[in-house]
Amino acid sequence: MDQIDRKILAALQENCRRPIAEIAAQVGMSLSACARRITILEENGIIEGYGARLSSTKLGYGMTFYVEVSLNSQSDTALEDFERAAQQHSAVLECHLMTGNADYLIKVAAADTQDYEATYRKVIASLPNVSRIQSALVMKTVKPWMGYQL
Repeated sequence: MDQIDRKILAALQENCRRPIAEIAAQVGMSLSACARRITILEENGIIEGYGARLSSTKLGYGMTFYVEVSLNSQSDTALEDFERAAQQHSAVLECHLMTGNADYLIKVAAADTQDYEATYRKVIASLPNVSRIQSALVMKTVKPWMGYQL
């Protein structure tokens, strides 16, 4: 991967709906050469997919919670069971195996505290092998994730 690939990736992160011709002009390439590079980046798994950034508040999710979850066992079976179950719940937006005090960090969006309580009870607390749950409410997003620094 060279500087031109990085410029292409930065342009796609900024707006993946831009025409390839615009991206090619921005990075100083022909349209066909730029399209080939994008295809290679896709085939190599550097570009995993394309998507839209949605407004959580306009979709009715006024609150975001980060939830630390500790398990009662760190055996392979316990970890695999937890991960498999977490992947099945659409309320779990992200789930990360962590170092430190908690085993997992989960991201959850909720309409309000009652909605989060329902998710807490019906989803998070029901995941296999959970021994401790610690929730933190995001009060304000100062800098949202907009892509990797290239």
